Amino acid sequence: MKRIGVLTSGGDSPGMNAAVRAVVRKAIYQDIEVYGIYQGYNGLISGNIKKLELGSVGDIIHRGGTMLYTARCEEFKTKEGQQKGIEQLKKYGIEGLVVIGGDGSYQGAKALTKLGYPCVGVPGTIDNDIPGTEFTIGFDTALNTVIDAIDKIRDTATSHERTFIIEVMGRNAGDLALWSGLAGGAETILIPEDNYKMDDIVDRLKKGQERGKKHSIIIVAEGVMSGNEFAKQFTEATGMDTRVSVLGHIQRGGTPTASDRVLASRFGARAVELLMDGKGGRAVGIEKNKLVDYDIIEALGKQHEINLNMYKLSKELSI
Repeated sequence: MKRIGVLTSGGDSPGMNAAVRAVVRKAIYQDIEVYGIYQGYNGLISGNIKKLELGSVGDIIHRGGTMLYTARCEEFKTKEGQQKGIEQLKKYGIEGLVVIGGDGSYQGAKALTKLGYPCVGVPGTIDNDIPGTEFTIGFDTALNTVIDAIDKIRDTATSHERTFIIEVMGRNAGDLALWSGLAGGAETILIPEDNYKMDDIVDRLKKGQERGKKHSIIIVAEGVMSGNEFAKQFTEATGMDTRVSVLGHIQRGGTPTASDRVLASRFGARAVELLMDGKGGRAVGIEKNKLVDYDIIEALGKQHEINLNMYKLSKELSI
């Protein structure tokens, strides 16, 4: 393989730039040309493709977001759109493609794989919801952003003796809510993978109040409902005064942590190695701190699993 392409797609995540850098520099080290595809699958269809050199990815390892930009593309969900993309890849002589992104990005890579085009998926999403890997690029950075917000909000919750409800991202996965809630000492965590009972939440808060506690933090994953929706239910059930903080897109931005930079670098380099070995239709991941790769079609047929033992622990520690 003498020429490969790389694109980022879907929601951006901190560390994507580090992954792009790793793909470009690993490939050039192996005498392989690299072409950057700008604006995701939209750019693939329209031919927004440029050759990348070593200097093209200089000074980006510490930057959040993605230098290749990103976009969602409805047209690429169609066979016609996918064929247009393959025609552009052939036009530029690109023999393999590295796709960095989340579930939607993987679906695009899966479609190209089924059409016989070699792709390798690199998991880049703050949601941490990709099957086949324990962690995704951007999760650690987003997690630390949320924890920082929880710490600050707790100061105000303490001062005003109130219950604060914090809505976090995660799509249909509760990892960001669970990890941040456990690390931030939240009294209650709501995740999509487990049904909550308002009576249990109220009982937990009342027990806290009986021992003199005058404030609390409730973390709500967006896959459960919005923070405002839950606040309405909570107030109706308790009559307690609450405040809602929706953290929103600050969770996606910011300088990637060292963990995300290293993970992205390892993933990007491994993706190039797979293409060099003629292995398309794969996705990279990490398990027990070891790099793994797996069939991208099989992986997308599986469900992401959350650590329910950790969820149980969060309840035990927040009594």
